[in-house]
Amino acid sequence: MNYTFAIVGALGNVGTEMRNILETSNLPIENLVLMDIAENAGKTVVWRDREHTVIESKPEAFEGIDIAIMSAGGAASLTLSPEAVKRGCVVIDNSTAFRMNPDHPLVIPEVNPDALENHNGIIASPNCSTIQMLVVLKPIHEKYTIKRVVVSTYQAVSGSGQAAIDELKNQTLAFANDEEMTANVYPHQIAFNALPHIDDFMENGYTKEEMKMIEETAKILDPNIKMTTTTVRMPVVNGHSESLNIETEDSFEIDEIKTLMDNADGIILEDDPENNVYPLAINATGKDPVYVGRIRRDFSADNALNMWCVSDNLRKGAALNTIQIAQELVERDLVKP
Repeated sequence: MNYTFAIVGALGNVGTEMRNILETSNLPIENLVLMDIAENAGKTVVWRDREHTVIESKPEAFEGIDIAIMSAGGAASLTLSPEAVKRGCVVIDNSTAFRMNPDHPLVIPEVNPDALENHNGIIASPNCSTIQMLVVLKPIHEKYTIKRVVVSTYQAVSGSGQAAIDELKNQTLAFANDEEMTANVYPHQIAFNALPHIDDFMENGYTKEEMKMIEETAKILDPNIKMTTTTVRMPVVNGHSESLNIETEDSFEIDEIKTLMDNADGIILEDDPENNVYPLAINATGKDPVYVGRIRRDFSADNALNMWCVSDNLRKGAALNTIQIAQELVERDLVKP
């Protein structure tokens, strides 16, 4: 069966990555509909050598759509997704709108694909930093049972959209020209700086980004895993990096962990520090896997290790994960056209 797909938010950074990935995908796409805000309606995009005209994302636009991949923000998704489902469409949403809703699965295909079996028309894709972390944690948890994780993230500005990328570039240029730097997207200068502040602060002292990682891990992988997080915005254009400290119930050898990572789906092992080989954000950009390295024992605790993981936050952290969900839906015959 061939399907009609829609990308909602098709002209944004993530929407553009979705178009690029779908262009070479083997998904049975008969027709692709591109939707965006009213101001962008009428713009044209070439996809698979054919010009497509962007239409406004409104309820009636979902008539005849089989699968809609949403990257339009939480408010838009809360309004549009139920309307799409009413019209027989399955929605894969990249926003925060449905992630913690118990009626809808939160899915990473390498981690919990079976959760798709009861999707009720809407599937949520997790936060970018959660996705790459859980791709790494899943095989370790399966074999050794993870007790606790301490994660510190080093996140690229592309996670805040094109305006943040432009701000970093403008501040860098101003610095080079000995000019004053202005900050509009972030509360402080991001160029040549590190901001321990992603999303809003909450009453418990954590940010929403930090709590997303904790709550999403509980829903996707195991609520018994204890976790604490610190998320930091870095002056990197693209590619999120994470330092993971992992404590397990069962003992392990470091070589066993490396072999586990080397054989896991969606992971590339880059771990040869003597030759300066370890994951780098600049090398992960434009690529699909999660890269892991710097794997070493934590001597301060029993059954503990440290590792470094890197992934393209616009691809595996967003666009790619949603398309992999669509592939699982098609392969499992879970689309309801």
